[in-house]
Amino acid sequence: MHPLDRLVILLYFAGLCFLVWRVSRRSAGSSRDFLSAHHDLPWWALCLSLVATETSTLTFISIPGIGYTQGMVFLGIAGGYFIGRGLVALWFLPRYVEGSMTSAYTVLGARYGAPMQRLASGAFLVTRFMAESIRLLAGALPIVWLFTQSGLPVGRWSVLSAILVFTLFYTILGGLRAVVWSDAIQLGIYGFGAVFCVVYVWLGMVGHGAPGHGAPGSGAAGQGWSMAVQSGKLAVFHPLTAQNWLGDPFTLAASLFGGAVLSIASHGTDQLMVQRILAARSLREARMALIGSAVVVAALFGLLSLLGVQLWVARAGRSLAADHMMSSDALFPHFMIEALPAGIAGLLIAGVLSATMGSLSSTLNAMAGASLTDFGPRPRRWIEQAVQHIGYRPGPLSAPRFMTLLWGAVLLVGAALFTMGSKSAVVLGLTIAGWSYGPTLGAFLCALFLPGLGARAVMAGYVASLACMALVLIVGQLRGVAIAFSWLVPLGILFHLGAAGLYRALAGQRAARPEAASQEPQRD
Repeated sequence: MHPLDRLVILLYFAGLCFLVWRVSRRSAGSSRDFLSAHHDLPWWALCLSLVATETSTLTFISIPGIGYTQGMVFLGIAGGYFIGRGLVALWFLPRYVEGSMTSAYTVLGARYGAPMQRLASGAFLVTRFMAESIRLLAGALPIVWLFTQSGLPVGRWSVLSAILVFTLFYTILGGLRAVVWSDAIQLGIYGFGAVFCVVYVWLGMVGHGAPGHGAPGSGAAGQGWSMAVQSGKLAVFHPLTAQNWLGDPFTLAASLFGGAVLSIASHGTDQLMVQRILAARSLREARMALIGSAVVVAALFGLLSLLGVQLWVARAGRSLAADHMMSSDALFPHFMIEALPAGIAGLLIAGVLSATMGSLSSTLNAMAGASLTDFGPRPRRWIEQAVQHIGYRPGPLSAPRFMTLLWGAVLLVGAALFTMGSKSAVVLGLTIAGWSYGPTLGAFLCALFLPGLGARAVMAGYVASLACMALVLIVGQLRGVAIAFSWLVPLGILFHLGAAGLYRALAGQRAARPEAASQEPQRD
């Protein structure tokens, strides 16, 4: 690794430490403020934090590879995200912001009681554990490879531990406020890196440099772009056929309708995203943050997809396997090491670290908040007793800080146990989230639009739909039946509504039988 790259990485960590120190001086004095940042963060910082949280390393590493193999299809998904967030801003945000809540699942608790709130929050914690373990591993593997290729061999455990320790440091010190501001800085770093890469490859393609990645001259580049158009690399949607209607997430219907429903679930019911929206100063600023995040994420998806198409043109459509890349996720790290100049490569490595730590810090804070908010006073009491047992006097921030530390240890173990296959990391992460997103959104829709359904019916539908979704994912994996991640959420909603309706019908029949029996005339 060039000394300039090392300097850039060190400056990144030093700058992040300084930011956290400044923010922590305004740290909350209570557990509630630690998890909500006083509800006074500016909308633009929350907007950037939302994008940093939802994108992570999975986006930064995977989407250029998807752009290389499938074209600009993630831009179509972004269109669905925009529609979904508009509906969240219209339907969900007024209920969230007016109550000054710290957990999204308080809505379910107020409507159906504490058991439903705990059930939904438990599903969130399980989903976040699996998805963030994949994210953490996906972020660590390219960093291990990048450092090894740069002459600094490191192990996976070392990278995982270093990422987690540093992320825990600023998450525990500053709470949600530190998480949001660090997210904003980190998104700026890898956003700038994406812009630089697109410009750098473009200049190389028209004959102005960019050595080392095999970019053709301007004439060959023109032919390459013609090939890209003919190969469908610039198409935003895949054509719909009888064979791909269920398994392809990038058809028009799957991208716009499925992407919109997915976005409603993620940004309307997932504590990971809702926690940031709840930190806004007003309903108007919450809506600005949410809609703004749709615009920013579309720009980021477009840049990273365009970079993948550019590399396809520069390499004349050569197979990734020809360069011993077994997965499309290997494309961008390979490009960073081989093509980028000194200093910029270090900035991009810092960008990968930023993407990993940004999503990790957000997850840790959200999981701690859900654990302490949705499960009553017991978790807080257990932590305070444990703190007293080891000789410390518990303070107002002891519970959220120790809960954050506990979830950090759990995620480290999870990341160490998971293994990555040939499937794209971003698609795998979205598939995992699809297990609980649909049932949870179904419960929220019942609370908002189906007041006639009682708590027992909604809870029964929720449990049944979680079981059905798990069965669908497991059987599909075993039998090789692919269901697009963008269809998983609508499928989960249908399972929930169907199971809840069936429970209500059966309960109604059971209630009708004694009533009918009591009305029968008695015979002598």
